[in-house]
Amino acid sequence: MINDADAAGLAEVRFGAGAGQVGVVVMLTLGTGIGTAMFVDATLVPNTEFGHLMMDGTEAERLASTRAKEQDNLDWTQWTGHVLAFIKELERLMWPDLFVIGGGISAEFQSFCESLRTATPVAAATLGNDAGIVGAALAASEDGA
Repeated sequence: MINDADAAGLAEVRFGAGAGQVGVVVMLTLGTGIGTAMFVDATLVPNTEFGHLMMDGTEAERLASTRAKEQDNLDWTQWTGHVLAFIKELERLMWPDLFVIGGGISAEFQSFCESLRTATPVAAATLGNDAGIVGAALAASEDGA
């Protein structure tokens, strides 16, 4: 078994934006909530749930998920501010080498990427919203399923 964010991250680290990246890669899937996957030298650290980090007394996914953007009727600037605050908190805690943003919002990456001024590079998921499907198939094939 593999969760959806871990599956998406597996695909991106193997075939996408994180391929060949050494060090710590953090995959963020922004959708109904925030899914996360963390890799150290392409090895998965399973079942991270960084979307539940508290930010100003509120879970990060309540502020920075795609659902929050829609429910709170946030424009790109407002929403990206929440995403940026979340990413900066992850930077403070982990000092990653790359963030990969996936989920359905990855198709809109150009609408908000320039506002994500961080010390860590941020890339859109190369496989887009299909990364989870690719990663699940990859995990199943490698587990001999």
